[in-house]
Amino acid sequence: MFLHPEIADDFFTLLQSWYEEAAYGESGNPLWQNLRLLIVHSTEVYIPLDINKSPFNVGLAIELLPFTSEQVRILAEVYQLKLSEQELNSLMTLIGGHPYLTQQALYHLATQCLTIEQFLETSITDEGIYHYHLHRLLQSLEENSFLADAYRLVLNSPNPIEINQLLAFKLHSMGLVILQGNQVTSSCELYQRYFSDRCLNSIETFFSHLAASLKLSRSQSQLETSDRHQNS
Repeated sequence: MFLHPEIADDFFTLLQSWYEEAAYGESGNPLWQNLRLLIVHSTEVYIPLDINKSPFNVGLAIELLPFTSEQVRILAEVYQLKLSEQELNSLMTLIGGHPYLTQQALYHLATQCLTIEQFLETSITDEGIYHYHLHRLLQSLEENSFLADAYRLVLNSPNPIEINQLLAFKLHSMGLVILQGNQVTSSCELYQRYFSDRCLNSIETFFSHLAASLKLSRSQSQLETSDRHQNS
C-alpha cells in the first residue's frame, strides 16, 4: 500500500474517517460506536501523509520490538522445545530476537527433522529455511540502487553510522537495520553475513565489468589510431 501513494491517500483517509465516526459519532448513528479499528503493518510510514487524513497519528501505536532471550525461551517452551543456554545464545546471536525470524526458526525446529546445529549451519545459505525471505529482501535491494548503496555502507561499518534518514527508515522497515538515535547498524548476524557476501560480490562484479569496459575502450581507441596512421 505504501508503494502506491495514489491509492494509499484515499484508503488512509477512509480509515481516518471511520475512526473519527466511531470516536465522536458525528453522523448520530450509534452503530458506529461498535466499530474498532486495528491496523497492523510491517512497513514504516515513510510516505508523506496529510496529518488530517492519516490513521497513524490517532489511537494507540504499539511497535513489536525484538524478543529478549527470556521471551524466546518462553516461546520455545510453547513449541515444546528445550533449548540449552548455549543453543539459546546461538539463536539470539544469529537472528537477534527478530519476531518473524524467531517464529520461523522455532516452528521448523519443532515440526521438522531439523536440529539446532543444522539450522545454524544452513540458515545463511540458499538451502536454509529463510531462503525465500532473504531472496525477497535481496530483490528489493537490487531494485533500489540508492537503498542498496546505503545498506552496503552499514554492512561495511563495524560501528553504527548515520545515513540518509529516509533510506534509514526504509531499511528499518525491512528489518535490515536497527535505529540507534540518528544512526543505524545491522539488525542481526543472519542479514550481516548473507548480504555482506552478496553486496561485496556485487561490488567486485561492478568493478570487473568496469575494468573490462575500459580495456575494451582503450583497445578500440588504439585500433582507430593505428588505422588513421596507416591511412595517412
